[in-house]
Amino acid sequence: MGYTHTGRITRNRRGFVTLLKSGLCAVILTIATPLSSHAQAPHEQADNWQKIRTDFAQPPERFKSRPLWFWNGPLDAAKTREILQACQKRGYFGVGILPSPGMTPGFMTAEYLDQYQVAVEEAARLGMKMCLYDEYWFPSGSAGGLLAKRFPEALSNRLDMLAIDVTGPKPIEQALPPGKLMAAVAMEMSTKKRVDLAGQIGQEKLAWNMPAGQWKIMLFTCVRDGNRGMVDYLDPEAVKKFITLTYQAYFDKFSKHFGTTIDSAFYDEPTFHWVKGGRAWTPAFNEKFKAERGHYPAIDYPALWFDIGPETAAARNALLGFRAELYSLGFPKVLNDWCREHRIQLTGHADQEEIVNPVGLCGDLMKSFKHQDIPAIDQVFQYGRASKAYKIVSSAAINYDRPLVLTECYGGIDKMPVANLYKEAMDQFAKGINVMVPHAVWYLPEKIVFQPDLSPGSVVYGPELSAYNQYIGRLQRMLQGGRHVADIAVLYPIATLQGGYHFEGPLKPYDGGIIPAEADYMDVGELLSLAVRRDFTFIHPEVLEEKCTVGDSELRLMNKLQPQRYKVFILPGSQTIQLGVLKKIKAFCDAGGKVIATTRLPDTAAERGKDQEVRQLVSKIFGPNAGQHSQFPKASASSAWKAGGHDPAMAIDGNLETRWNAADGTNGDQWLEVDFGSARTFSRTVVQEAFGRTQAYRIQAWNGTTWVNCAGGEKLGEEKGDTFPAITASKVRLYIDAIASDSVSIKEFEVLDDKGQNLAKSEASFSVHANAGGGKAYFAASPTAGVFKAILDDTAVVFDVTMEQDVKVTGGNLSYIHKVIDGREVYFFGNSSDGPVDVWVRLRGKLAMERWDPHTGEISGCESQIIGDGGNEVTRVRVQLEAVKSAFLITR
Repeated sequence: MGYTHTGRITRNRRGFVTLLKSGLCAVILTIATPLSSHAQAPHEQADNWQKIRTDFAQPPERFKSRPLWFWNGPLDAAKTREILQACQKRGYFGVGILPSPGMTPGFMTAEYLDQYQVAVEEAARLGMKMCLYDEYWFPSGSAGGLLAKRFPEALSNRLDMLAIDVTGPKPIEQALPPGKLMAAVAMEMSTKKRVDLAGQIGQEKLAWNMPAGQWKIMLFTCVRDGNRGMVDYLDPEAVKKFITLTYQAYFDKFSKHFGTTIDSAFYDEPTFHWVKGGRAWTPAFNEKFKAERGHYPAIDYPALWFDIGPETAAARNALLGFRAELYSLGFPKVLNDWCREHRIQLTGHADQEEIVNPVGLCGDLMKSFKHQDIPAIDQVFQYGRASKAYKIVSSAAINYDRPLVLTECYGGIDKMPVANLYKEAMDQFAKGINVMVPHAVWYLPEKIVFQPDLSPGSVVYGPELSAYNQYIGRLQRMLQGGRHVADIAVLYPIATLQGGYHFEGPLKPYDGGIIPAEADYMDVGELLSLAVRRDFTFIHPEVLEEKCTVGDSELRLMNKLQPQRYKVFILPGSQTIQLGVLKKIKAFCDAGGKVIATTRLPDTAAERGKDQEVRQLVSKIFGPNAGQHSQFPKASASSAWKAGGHDPAMAIDGNLETRWNAADGTNGDQWLEVDFGSARTFSRTVVQEAFGRTQAYRIQAWNGTTWVNCAGGEKLGEEKGDTFPAITASKVRLYIDAIASDSVSIKEFEVLDDKGQNLAKSEASFSVHANAGGGKAYFAASPTAGVFKAILDDTAVVFDVTMEQDVKVTGGNLSYIHKVIDGREVYFFGNSSDGPVDVWVRLRGKLAMERWDPHTGEISGCESQIIGDGGNEVTRVRVQLEAVKSAFLITR
């Protein structure tokens, strides 16, 4: 996969290469000239950059992409060698074999391993690398069915609840349901008082003299689930048994190739959602919780299903946060430890990364990578599907000081334009990803399951692969390593995601389960990246508390490989927050830092009994009335797309590139409402629809009691205007009665007065609270690109990168990343859109720049000038990019 690492290297007693500067014993998979962020002597930097210039002109093979190779048919030694040779000729540096339906011989049989050996030895002969895919098909965790056959005790478990509503006083007896009893709790429904009934259990039944009140009696048991033969991801011993069936079996057969030809392993799409209701649990949960937290958690179990009063968010954070920790320790860490011991590195990704709430999937997406050498993401099925999650995964790499971030990309896209090979790459690399795994090469191209066919012999894509791998080689040569630079940190709001989550909600875990209304962090990130165009890093709360320090109006992440210095901290919409996190935010603001909060200010602590302290701190940071700040007009809707990103506010933001989308499968009876906050008079509406699906609609106004019709019709289309007698109302809505297919999707909803003024357009509005230390705290109830730009301008921070024009693009994005490599500033700009871009960009500092073209390998000068900005020197650089083109700007 073209992996390289940053830092000084040495050989240990086993003879394999290890990374020293990171403080890890991480194996260096491919030895290449390090791209270091650490201080070097000038002559060393110059020598290294001369090598980089040479590599950029003709990128070495080790920096080129390494696709998944689906073994989907009968295996033949000659054909295996032929495909590998063809892959090498097209520029692929290696492969990751993915055993698939249709393959013979059977998975992990002796005959299969013999065929695998053919591939390993041919790859070794060709100087190619191989990544060990750890499963048959996917998701990882069943060993192709072998786990259920050989180690049924290692299969997944789930948490069940038996609930009985009873009126007291009276004695009650109840037989215990099957499974290991985790908790027995009674809750009086009017007061939310809970009683631990552990002492009332005996003879396989509950016997309790129930006092007066309306009680809910709950018995929680951990039972075997075993759906799809999946392993218990929360149990390290179970995962070790899974390892024996795949990882260890490969090592036993090919040990001499580990750390050389086989340099990595890949897990694929582990998730809780295969367990019924996403209620993955493990029998040792309570004992492990007690050992870690000092008490048993039984009394909190009802919060996993119900509101238990003021302690609900704290109880959910305790239980669901601990489950996320068990997953991180039980699956990725166990695999990673084995890989390091066997001279390879681990990569892999969770399922459904783009879902707003990961609690029902992997628990905590960022923390799932805490113990993993190479965080990774899946970008498949449609262009940009996981766009909002790219920064979460690349930020995890920064949080945990990892130099590499991998993407499995392109799969499941029928008739994908060739240009999208480049669009996807530049979008993702501009957001911090730096290892490309194309999806996919196929053993039998005539039996492809997921297009596109990126096999060497593909009529559509085969001729482009050599140029594509040259391009990827240059991107990976330049962006694997170095120190990422960004001025903005954004809190990863796992406390509010956990606090708002419970089992058996309206959405399935695969769709995100419960998604708190305030959870706007993905939208905030996308606005920053693709509309405001200011780079940032998501910061995990634990990292913020444990690794970040405050000083000189900065928040500093004290990493070895990638130390970070942030001037602005964003608190995305949150109801629940860790008290320690809020204290760190206050310390930063008191020291002159700039803090921005969006959508909702927190009022609940992730810890029991700390709500009042949270409210007091919020008041001190943002001012006593900040939470009352609201912005009108406000948009709301009957539903919104389950994965996020198309909220009602996007239909009144004045941007035709954003839109409101109703939930999937909502065939009509959907509405989009605009609340003006006070009575306004209007006589015309204009609706711009995304896909022309509407078949019947109405414009309605609120008369204070009910909705009255103003206008109506059938189709909306690209732009539909309706004029009607002037009406005065505080609210208006677009009601969709019927659509042709899929779901409602509206780009803009305008409500016009007699002067043609759009009363529905949201304006940049926010509150600001300054302190004696020079800090400022802003609150925006309705964050939009315009709001963010206004606030960031008000901070007076001279940002690392600022685009002078508000560039509008279609069909793609304009984005960038900045890294420091061996003392030089390296900026990568990608224009994945369908049109050219010509924009002046301000880069902080006095810089002399060159333009490096990753499409051709050519190096040239670039148009620039030095100017002053608020007493600071900045460099104005003209960035001109044709459609689907990118460029590096690098200091001389």
